[in-house]
Amino acid sequence: MKILRTDPDRFGIRARLLTLLLPAILGLLALDSWNDYSALRNQVQEAYDQSMLEAAHALQSSVTPARDGSLQLNAPAGVQAIFGADYPLQKYLQVSLAPLPQTPAQAGNTNPSGLTLLGGTELPAPPPELSAPGADAPAAGSPVWYDSFHAGHAVRVVALRSQVRDGQGRPFSLLVQVAESTVPRDRAQDATLRQELIRDARMVLVMVLLVWLGVTWSLQPLERLRKSVLQGKGDELKPLDTSGVPHEVAPLVEALNQHLASYRELLEQQSQFLADASHQLRTPLAIMLTQAGVALREKDTGQIHTTLRAMVAQIARSRRLCEQLLSLAHASESAPPAGTPTLVDLNAVAREVVLQHLALAHEKNLDLGWVDARGDSADTDAAAQDAPAAAVPVLAREPELHEALSNLVHNAIAYTPPGGQITVMAGNRDGMALAEVRDNGPGIAQVRRGQVFERFHSAGPGAEKGSRGAGLGLSIARAYARRNGGDIELADPASGPGLRAILRLPLAPQQ
Repeated sequence: MKILRTDPDRFGIRARLLTLLLPAILGLLALDSWNDYSALRNQVQEAYDQSMLEAAHALQSSVTPARDGSLQLNAPAGVQAIFGADYPLQKYLQVSLAPLPQTPAQAGNTNPSGLTLLGGTELPAPPPELSAPGADAPAAGSPVWYDSFHAGHAVRVVALRSQVRDGQGRPFSLLVQVAESTVPRDRAQDATLRQELIRDARMVLVMVLLVWLGVTWSLQPLERLRKSVLQGKGDELKPLDTSGVPHEVAPLVEALNQHLASYRELLEQQSQFLADASHQLRTPLAIMLTQAGVALREKDTGQIHTTLRAMVAQIARSRRLCEQLLSLAHASESAPPAGTPTLVDLNAVAREVVLQHLALAHEKNLDLGWVDARGDSADTDAAAQDAPAAAVPVLAREPELHEALSNLVHNAIAYTPPGGQITVMAGNRDGMALAEVRDNGPGIAQVRRGQVFERFHSAGPGAEKGSRGAGLGLSIARAYARRNGGDIELADPASGPGLRAILRLPLAPQQ
């Protein structure tokens, strides 16, 4: 027996699950981590910005007129303490005053002299929209946030601009700026991002481990099945145990059990066929061996010729038995059909079978006739050759139909006594094509008609001595009929003794 070997799929169940799950899990984790990181970053920014804004408001409210009428800064001690803190917590404060124009002539001066109340170095200037009034300029007292560089470091700056008056009522533009290095913010955000990545990596590893363990656990019943199959003997073919098998795999195991059952039944049929065939062939071989021994001891030439003729007859019967055995093996339902079905005229096949068996029927003094489906007597070949279309069309394999009808006709010739009649006819009824072989022989009892289709089961004792077959004709005929979508049934004639063997096939659709 040839064993078909295929390379296993390297892309197994684990890899398939991980290929489906990993992209989705990683995508969800990335989205979730980004949302968490963005929310926490905003919280960090708001916390640091709030601290800077409080310092800016404290400085803004600390600018008041002095006794001499000038403006002075009375910064709280807590605010002054953060001025110039060491890196990376560097914070810079700057409070500056600029006089505002009071007359149209002063309005033309775009660079009024200013005064710095706090801060030794110039902080980055606010954005232009804060410096020049306009439609896009923020309202007075509203904070403006911007990012810039100062002293070689990236800084976050908040600027507050307002208008104040000194003790003499002169207006001044007050600009309060608080700058802070972005290093603490970046460190806090980086630490948050690292925690997010560590958490996600841990979750992915746990998920991969769970998938691996889950698949291994789920495949353990299949591994037990594999071991039980390898440990079992090849001729046992016991059904596989489905206990503990996941319900998703149970249909596959049940299908395998059905396949094993059908294969076991096929092996039993083949074993029985071989046993029956051996028994059927052993008898004629034993007879021929005896006849050969008799012929060797016989000195009378006439008697030797008689024995040789008996041996020739026995050899002919053995040859037909071998041909029937081959036909039966070919007609078996387990054997693949030869060729594809074609449009066949069952009426023409029946006529051809009759013509082939005329000599055998005449040798036994039997009246073998054929009734044309068209109602014409088929005495010459012209009746069939002039037919424009199939009289009884069927979709089948013509050699198999021919063999099935030949076995029915040969069976009728074997069991019909000399002087009897055999009629073969074809037609259609109720959408089915029919080919009927009718004889007036002894027939078959109703209770035995199911048994005669079994292998090596003789139809009865009605056949003449030497013409009785091995009991394979009806079995072969039914096997071929079923392979072509039909069947064979036995029935009583309308009147008198005999038997009707009817081959039924589906009619071919009208063209």
